[in-house]
Amino acid sequence: MRTGRRTLSLLAAGFLAVFVLPGVAGASPPSHEVGDPELLTEGLKGGSGSAVGPDGGLYVTEAEAGRLTRIDPETGDTTVVADCLPKRIAPFPGGAVDVTFMDGTAYVLVTLVGPHDPVKGTSVAWIYRIDGRDECSVIADIGTWSVDNPPDAEIFVKAGVQFALESYRGGFLVTDGHHNRVLFVELDGDVRELIQLPNVVPTGLDVRWSKVYLALAGPVPHRLEDGRIVSFRGLSPELREVASGAPLLVDVERCGHRLFGLAQGDFPEGQPAGSPALPSTGELRVADDGDLRLLVSELNQPRSLSLIGDAAYVVTLGGEVWKIADVCQDDD
Repeated sequence: MRTGRRTLSLLAAGFLAVFVLPGVAGASPPSHEVGDPELLTEGLKGGSGSAVGPDGGLYVTEAEAGRLTRIDPETGDTTVVADCLPKRIAPFPGGAVDVTFMDGTAYVLVTLVGPHDPVKGTSVAWIYRIDGRDECSVIADIGTWSVDNPPDAEIFVKAGVQFALESYRGGFLVTDGHHNRVLFVELDGDVRELIQLPNVVPTGLDVRWSKVYLALAGPVPHRLEDGRIVSFRGLSPELREVASGAPLLVDVERCGHRLFGLAQGDFPEGQPAGSPALPSTGELRVADDGDLRLLVSELNQPRSLSLIGDAAYVVTLGGEVWKIADVCQDDD
């Protein structure tokens, strides 16, 4: 499969304790063959996070353009929903990196655009409510909170490098791949640490009812054996391992009884934290009795995964969206 090229908003640092209970079985894998990836949309300005909207459309953040765009999952037609978000500041892999919905309203996570070292930008980070195409309202400044509440670990980006956003229990879960923690953010802007992790680099999130699935990329060089999916419930969580085995795991999604992980692929030897995986080494994997079994290979630097109907939609760092059919269909 051929896709685009861009950088990954992921930085690793720190080591603190976390309690993980092993041996929790993964979801059942499909026994049928999934479809070949088909290009749905291209030309997005820095493809990043994605989510399914209440209207069934695929919503994608365009970090380079400071936009939120709706993509028709059948035709690939694009519609700009908001273009009032802070743009990515080169060479930092930030900007608008993820989107989620609460009560029909879109919220966007923005990172690495604030005035804190080393970025020294001029915008406010981090969660914006989308009130209209030209109306983006800040509801929480996670960057300033992170500077004021640093983890007990060695870090070099004081404001953190936030990666994923998911609505949960009337607020939001946010992963920080540099500070190695999961935050809980309320609608009034209050921020608190929910989980402090060791150097495992938390990335993607998915919420199914009361259960949260969390992807861990593992420390640089993001080896296959370090990529894991864990789960937890509530706001005082114990982590339980679900499945493992994916190189540079960046997202997780559940569909029915099946759990899928999106891996960006092989990390280039000797490159610093935050570098993207090697081209065309990304993978879609499915949880199978504690392992993440390969379904689709040769994805080019995928960044996020969404599921609509039977199909999987993969957004790449280069601004393409690929559709993979028959991922979630019921087996006979």
